[in-house]
Amino acid sequence: MLQVDGRASHAQMAREVGVSEGTVRRRLAKLLQDKIIHVVAIAEPEQLGFHTSAFIGLQVDPSRVEAVAKHLASLSETEHVAVTTGAYDIFIWVNLASSEALAGFLHHKVGTVEGVRHTETFVSLETKKRAAGPGIR
Repeated sequence: MLQVDGRASHAQMAREVGVSEGTVRRRLAKLLQDKIIHVVAIAEPEQLGFHTSAFIGLQVDPSRVEAVAKHLASLSETEHVAVTTGAYDIFIWVNLASSEALAGFLHHKVGTVEGVRHTETFVSLETKKRAAGPGIR
């Protein structure tokens, strides 16, 4: 229910699930405390002026994967950083103002990172789903 409406009240959730409001409050507090869930707002990048979204696959020297991933995660432009299997060692997702901003990011921030051997950029043409994370549906 929180994935549909992160502002749902305890009373509303209790009615829908058929338990007491206190039960919902306790269960939610435990899920938050145990870091099983995080209640977050999901921004629409285009509404904030970010008109270029891209996934970037990086091939990285094996000894530098962790350091490169940590560095990329520290950049304000990265929305998501994942160490992966397959043709790329790391994938990152960015939302930037324009294709020119993407070019600058690739040349000046990604291309200068020690250990990055190759990148391939996939520009998103249209987003069909944007979610905070996986969930039970």
